[in-house]
Amino acid sequence: MKTDLTDTTSSKINKALVLGRRAIGTPAVGMVLTLVIVTDEENAYDALKAANEASREHPSRTLVVIKRVSRSPRDRAKARLDAEVRLGADASTGETVVLRLYGEVVDHAQSVVLPLLLPDAPVVVWWPVNAPSDPANDPLGALAQRRVTDTYSAEQPIQELTARADAYTPGDTDLSWTRITPWRSMLAAALDQVVCEVTSAEVEGEEFNPSVELLAMWLADRLKVPVRRSKSAGPGLTSVRMETSSGPIVLDRPDGSLATLSIQGQPDRGVALKRRDTAELIAEELRRLDPDDTYATALRFGLERLDEEAATTAPEAAGPAVEETVAVAETVVEEAPAAKPAAKKSPAKKAAAK
Repeated sequence: MKTDLTDTTSSKINKALVLGRRAIGTPAVGMVLTLVIVTDEENAYDALKAANEASREHPSRTLVVIKRVSRSPRDRAKARLDAEVRLGADASTGETVVLRLYGEVVDHAQSVVLPLLLPDAPVVVWWPVNAPSDPANDPLGALAQRRVTDTYSAEQPIQELTARADAYTPGDTDLSWTRITPWRSMLAAALDQVVCEVTSAEVEGEEFNPSVELLAMWLADRLKVPVRRSKSAGPGLTSVRMETSSGPIVLDRPDGSLATLSIQGQPDRGVALKRRDTAELIAEELRRLDPDDTYATALRFGLERLDEEAATTAPEAAGPAVEETVAVAETVVEEAPAAKPAAKKSPAKKAAAK
């Protein structure tokens, strides 16, 4: 059932929820958490659809906060709250309240949401788009134990990762990280099958996809090896190649659904590695409400450090020998007569070749 409330208050919304539960014959509250979705009108439908599908696994009270932009100064000065209460079949297995904020109340969304939170239940805030630069210090984010963003929807996804690392607070997570969970599981399982030492790795994926960066930083942090990123036509992540002492290990997914795992000395195997929709990603994030330390470690590894290590072309042990060779070459060039510079450059080239 649906109940529309115009120019209402939080207390009236709570009363409508109680009356609605009695009308459909479920007076008890059977929700396990409160999911707050902060979005705009354009993305509200898709976000709510994903939340309703995820509620089959995690029954929750879903509060959709839509901040409406007022066009005239008169409208901006007038505060108004409209609500749509959905129960029963219209809200899947939980309860849904769509809140549309107008005027000055837009800047005080937390005062509207706070009375609607389930008592003694965890709170998760999700920004499908336009996430704040510091989710933990956002008025709505401060109410939650978990804060979910999606850098893939940002205008500059790669730069957004750096901002997320600088402002990280335990409880933050990102759907771009959730998307690579099957990849991380498969790569870890592949390394468990062979006894080898990984020397380098390469992650290939479409441009401006933060999941590629996160997977590369995770590999570099865990394996302590240089990881290079390369671009492809997509979709999403397409390939990961690890060079090991026992031969290359390649996980290739060119079509976005079926991947091929290739290990030296073993037959190729097909792996189901389809791209998951938003509902599956949200459901995964709601399974655990404790801080994701693995995500924090990978995020803080740093894109700059990843670039520096990927640019390394020789092992550290060869560093002094290379420096000595360069020094010898520079000495030979400096001691060469000015009249015949070309004739004295050949020893420098031979020394460098050694």
